[in-house]
Amino acid sequence: MKLKLITLLFLVKIVPAMAQEAPNTTVKPVDTIALKQVQVDAAVKEKTTPVLTDQQILEIQKATLETQKEAERIKAQAEKEAKAVEKGQRKLEKEQRRFEKEQDRIADAEKDVIKTKEKITKEKERLEKMKSRLAKDKRKGKLTDIEIEKQNIKISKQEIEIKELQQDLDKTEKELNKLRG
Repeated sequence: MKLKLITLLFLVKIVPAMAQEAPNTTVKPVDTIALKQVQVDAAVKEKTTPVLTDQQILEIQKATLETQKEAERIKAQAEKEAKAVEKGQRKLEKEQRRFEKEQDRIADAEKDVIKTKEKITKEKERLEKMKSRLAKDKRKGKLTDIEIEKQNIKISKQEIEIKELQQDLDKTEKELNKLRG
């Protein structure tokens, strides 16, 4: 196995070395005189470039300084605008959270109103049952005076509870209207 691996590696390294490349490029003759002339023309151009005076150097430095200041001013303005946009975004998100909170409060108040109304309805039904049972038992003569008084006390307590629930309902509706308007 090792022998096969070694021979395989050996062949992989030798085969590319043995491969011959087919020449498919054409050789173009180079004119050395024209090439030297181009080099001489380039050297003449380099020598003819004017040397800058101190005044010109100062003007160039002043211009670059002004462009740097302008770039810094533009950068500062862009940063200022980015901060303003970010501040506006935060303000919008805050307003959205406040609105959602307000909607949750309104929904909770509406649920409270519904629950209180249902409770009042149940308590009124219970009160009516108590009154009808008392009247029925009175007619039949099953109750003594003490039992009648006890039933009247229970009925009075039930009426008080209904009035308290009605006050809670009024309070909750007032709060709901305040939240809506």
